[in-house]
Amino acid sequence: MSLFRDDGVVLRAQKLGEADRIITLLTRQHGKVRAVARGVRKTKSKFGARLEPFSHVDVQFFSRGSDLVGRGLPLCTQVETIAPYGGSIVTDYGRYTAGTAMLETAERFAENEGEPAVQQYLLLVGGLRTLAAGLHESHLVLDAFLLRSLAVNGYGASFTDCAKCGLEGPNRFFSLPAGGVLCTDCRVPGCAVPSPETLVLLGALLSGDWQTADACEPRYWREGSGLVAAYLQWHLERGIRSMRYVEK
Repeated sequence: MSLFRDDGVVLRAQKLGEADRIITLLTRQHGKVRAVARGVRKTKSKFGARLEPFSHVDVQFFSRGSDLVGRGLPLCTQVETIAPYGGSIVTDYGRYTAGTAMLETAERFAENEGEPAVQQYLLLVGGLRTLAAGLHESHLVLDAFLLRSLAVNGYGASFTDCAKCGLEGPNRFFSLPAGGVLCTDCRVPGCAVPSPETLVLLGALLSGDWQTADACEPRYWREGSGLVAAYLQWHLERGIRSMRYVEK
């Protein structure tokens, strides 16, 4: 029997029995963790409200074995709130749908329970913080999160230099299988030809240049979001269900 303590973001909560929940978290040290929170659906629960999706929490787990992730689910025995991002996110439809897509994407990239995914965890915390602050359009925050998540998981896209031969940009032909833009010589059938402004926007979102991203016109936002969604689906081999509800 062991105690573990970790920081984590609540990804989702499922009902279990009459009063319990199974909580899925993305933690700093242990990656994705599923744990049972007993009695949290009761009105007198001391920490039920702290285990809602979008919450950034400090959690203590009780495991029956020597490892946190084993045959049985550990128990959440203590929870302290670090940042209640959900309070600002759930009151706005655009933020809520974007945030839900971020949680689902983070869970998909951290599929193996118990394996650390520190970069993905830090990206999610930063993304939710930015989303809750409301300083940028919610769909831009989502696209920036998706592009960076792809990058830290080995699927970084190129929006300037040719993804195949490295020819310095700007280049115009975007290929999902190739991993970004291609030059005229490397162009393959089926390439998209997005607007130059769209490629500038996507490069800005990937690098964190919010001044450039915020100044883009809505038509380039929409085109860029379509490319990001297609690129994400290509590499995950299936779509993110929450994306269909994202406000454009």
